[in-house]
Amino acid sequence: MTTPNILRFTKMHGAGNDFIVLNNCADQLQLNPALIKRLADRHFGIGADQVLVVESSTQADFKYRIFNADGQEVQQCGNGARCFAQYVFDKGLTQKNQITVETLAGIIQPELIRHNWVKVNMGPAEFEPAKVPFVSEGLLSRSIGGLTQYKLPVDAGADVNELWVGVASMGNPHVVLLLEQPASDELVQRLGAVLESHPRFPERVNVGFLNVLDRARAHLRVYERGVGETLACGTGACAAAVVGMKMGLLAERVDVVKTGGTLTIEWSGQSDSDVLMTGPAQTVFEGEFYL
Repeated sequence: MTTPNILRFTKMHGAGNDFIVLNNCADQLQLNPALIKRLADRHFGIGADQVLVVESSTQADFKYRIFNADGQEVQQCGNGARCFAQYVFDKGLTQKNQITVETLAGIIQPELIRHNWVKVNMGPAEFEPAKVPFVSEGLLSRSIGGLTQYKLPVDAGADVNELWVGVASMGNPHVVLLLEQPASDELVQRLGAVLESHPRFPERVNVGFLNVLDRARAHLRVYERGVGETLACGTGACAAAVVGMKMGLLAERVDVVKTGGTLTIEWSGQSDSDVLMTGPAQTVFEGEFYL
């Protein structure tokens, strides 16, 4: 009888956005899309929205890798960044309350505010279409406050053939729809699936459905690329908040209310200023997975 290879993991969540966290500081894990999909499968694996990997870095205190449930490696995940930071604090991998973390999108700086509560400097937002990336050539546009919206043709049924949208990057691409009421389940699923793979977004896109409640609060649902709707999306909250701020609808500090909980987003409105995100990071359980 052979002994199975065992993968030790930690299950965490940030406002309901759930993760499998793996320690690969010793660079011994052999990860591939098939394994990632197997781990993330909610019926035949552990189950998660994303798999997060802790690695050593020559540029920062740690390197942070993110894999969506479909096996694709992506640039950034805000809720995951908070869980990543809480994990390295809990495991004694650092003695510092604030760390630097290398990502595919650049260096971020998570800070432990109190136990299970982390603030992350997510860096500046990008609104230039080419940096999202978003192909804006040939589209009608309009300015609302300091934001440029684009009239995007869509094939989403007889009642929806075009939408005014805002775009932003928080190290990963986001499109934001401003709604007068909170989005329905049907709308999120229908428009989310259509927009995620819209040809104007060459790297696909995360889709945010933003409903402004008042200048200090907003409701948001996010359909994440490669995942579908999640209970929370940290970069989605950042992108939606800065879009609302650019439009003059939200204050410089806003609570973004999502199905899984509330995140606080801060931004001064200056193009080169960093976006700050604060919210929970919880360990749920630890375990071993037979490979």
